[in-house]
Amino acid sequence: MAGSTAHGEALDVSSLRARFPILERRVHGRPLVYLDNAATTQKPVEVLEAEQGVYLRYNANVHRAIHALGEEATAAYEGARAQVAAFIGARDPRGIVFLRNATEALNLVAWAWGRRRLRAGDEIVLTPMEHHSNLVPWQMVARETGARLRFMALDERGALDPDALDAVLGPRTRVVAFTHCSNVLGTITPVAELCRRARAVGALTVVDAAQSVPHLPVDVEALGCDFLAFSGHKMYGPMGIGVLWGQPRRLEEMDPFLGGGEMILRVELEEATWNAIPYKFEAGTPNVPGAVGLAAAVAFLRAAGMEALAAHEAALTTYAMERLGTIPGVTIYGPPAPRGALVTFNVEGVHPHDLAQVLDQEGVAIRAGHHCAQPLMRRLGVVATARASFALYNTTAEVDALCGAIERAREFFHA
Repeated sequence: MAGSTAHGEALDVSSLRARFPILERRVHGRPLVYLDNAATTQKPVEVLEAEQGVYLRYNANVHRAIHALGEEATAAYEGARAQVAAFIGARDPRGIVFLRNATEALNLVAWAWGRRRLRAGDEIVLTPMEHHSNLVPWQMVARETGARLRFMALDERGALDPDALDAVLGPRTRVVAFTHCSNVLGTITPVAELCRRARAVGALTVVDAAQSVPHLPVDVEALGCDFLAFSGHKMYGPMGIGVLWGQPRRLEEMDPFLGGGEMILRVELEEATWNAIPYKFEAGTPNVPGAVGLAAAVAFLRAAGMEALAAHEAALTTYAMERLGTIPGVTIYGPPAPRGALVTFNVEGVHPHDLAQVLDQEGVAIRAGHHCAQPLMRRLGVVATARASFALYNTTAEVDALCGAIERAREFFHA
């Protein structure tokens, strides 16, 4: 199957699928239909080989050794930093901090910037659809500093109008933190406009881009944010590697999150001075194979073409919403297109966990639960939902398989 773009280009999905060995698996005797990509994507051979290649050819610690393996490992690690920076439009690779995941990246900002700079009465503005990773750290910092949490309002479909930010901005607003794309509703937020309005009152902007960087062209300079976080494992890269991009001037003004090796410039018995950015935030031995694997994932995405990929996934999501909308008893959550590459839904009379279990027997992998967004679940009036999320290797035939499995689940539960 090939997905057409608005410019007449096409994504060669069949060729791309061939790069993912796991998609040849059968589950419970059925071909695997993997629709849990918002949780983690599968990995192409390019990424698997790149990560393994570190251990096979130049496994060594970085920045410390003067032998050949150490120099090769350092070159690969710093080369990965430069590739990731270019992928998100960052002019200065020093703004790229390698961490474990987007969760750690968001915690770093909350603690290294927020805990030091926020005071009682200051305000942190969020949205009700935040993943716990962009909510709980701010709750913790607010509790410790006396800052207050405020929330932008969503409309009845879960969309966010920039005017919702104006309604909660005030003279004490210090931080505006929000998702680029909701992992539940699929809502795509107007990042550049929100950042512009927050910047006008002097507020720091923090963007959770875990669900956008793998699916949409992202340019941090055009967005105008201060920080942006994402995870490698959601963009065809390895688990255990994530990225915090920060404006270098913001990173310069922050203290380290962790202490130890690499993040120091000089250590005395009684005190220490910090290394330059980004190294002062990368304490200890970094995940070199993960960074190299992430660089391979970036190269893979660039070769596929982000605009072609986004168009394919948009068409697939629209098709899924249309097909699911024909099934009796199905409720779809979130705004209409444009939206992220996922559809969250419930089937009347079938608990999402039961639905996911029946679908698994059909070889169809989806997500069921609160998706680390419990406040949003309560707003929707449910305890859990089912979620099908798409990647560049998914097809309309797999959406048909999903819908057929749902129909059989309805029959099984007499729904």
